[in-house]
Amino acid sequence: MRVRPTRVRRLRIRKAVESAALATAMLVVGTLYLAVQKQVTLVVDGRPESVRTLSGSVGELLDSRGIVLDAGDVVEPPAATPLADGMTVVVDTDGVVASAPRASSDVGVWVVEGVSGPLLRVAAQPTENWFSAGEPVGPSRVVSARVVVKGKEHDVLTNADTVRELLSAMGIEPDRSDRVHPSPKAPLHVGEFVRYVDVEYRTREVHVPIPFTTLTTYSSRLSPGAERIARYGKDGLVLETYRVKMVDGEVVDRMLVSRHVLVSALPERRVVGRSANPTSGTQVGEASWYYTGGNGLTAAHPSLPFGTVVTVTNLANGSSVQVVINDRGPFGGRIIDLSPRAFSAIATLSQGVCQVRLTW
Repeated sequence: MRVRPTRVRRLRIRKAVESAALATAMLVVGTLYLAVQKQVTLVVDGRPESVRTLSGSVGELLDSRGIVLDAGDVVEPPAATPLADGMTVVVDTDGVVASAPRASSDVGVWVVEGVSGPLLRVAAQPTENWFSAGEPVGPSRVVSARVVVKGKEHDVLTNADTVRELLSAMGIEPDRSDRVHPSPKAPLHVGEFVRYVDVEYRTREVHVPIPFTTLTTYSSRLSPGAERIARYGKDGLVLETYRVKMVDGEVVDRMLVSRHVLVSALPERRVVGRSANPTSGTQVGEASWYYTGGNGLTAAHPSLPFGTVVTVTNLANGSSVQVVINDRGPFGGRIIDLSPRAFSAIATLSQGVCQVRLTW
């Protein structure tokens, strides 16, 4: 018996509709399954595990994994919390964190700031070790500490055993100049207070101008009171090198290491007319003192003839002393170097330098 073509077509259409309906139903079921399924991270006593689950809450997830909580155990978030995709659930059994030693497969020293509660342990775990094919990450000794770095306080949790390990995990490597309390070798205890002070020594070079001095001479060739500049003065330049001590980035002390004259100051020469001894003169500038090996009233001058008797007057207090020039110097902008005895007659040796007027 031959089937009519129209009936064959109806059968084919019905079969195609049934197949499409079945595929659609399977797609809907699969979509609903994917919609309710969650990918979560379950961390039990420091051992993380990636879990796919249909559980609706944290408590259902724990029940499905056969985890029974005892009094004193901590669950974060609480058991009644609805479970969401990507959530991390942490279970800490009583006493494990404080007493368990560090396992050989530990992730190393870490430090975390600004995270509280059991989630801090998750934040401290390197993600590459959570889902590795090796052994699970074991629990580690975790202590709290307060660390003061450059005056700023940091409340942290860490698994470091010593102060040095804690600072190293914070990116701090103390050197011999830095101050650390307690000692970097000291074991780290719960609630430890650690202070790190960064001490650094640097060398700084400073260019300092040397003001020129004025050398006045008197001449009978000019009318009394008349003045003529024989040579204009020019400032010099000295390079001063300092050793600078810095504490937490602030300069607290500096010490002069060396002075090097780059450009000598050129004294200004002034001629004043008067009917006085043409060999007499005055000069104003800075006086210093130096060890001469003797105890006399002597001095060094850059140019005055040896044996010249010079009166040195401290412009700050008016004290004067007469000295004999028997040496050359100084060569850096100052006009005279006095013996210790001569300098102490017009100023204290600890002052070192004073402003004077020379007359001869």
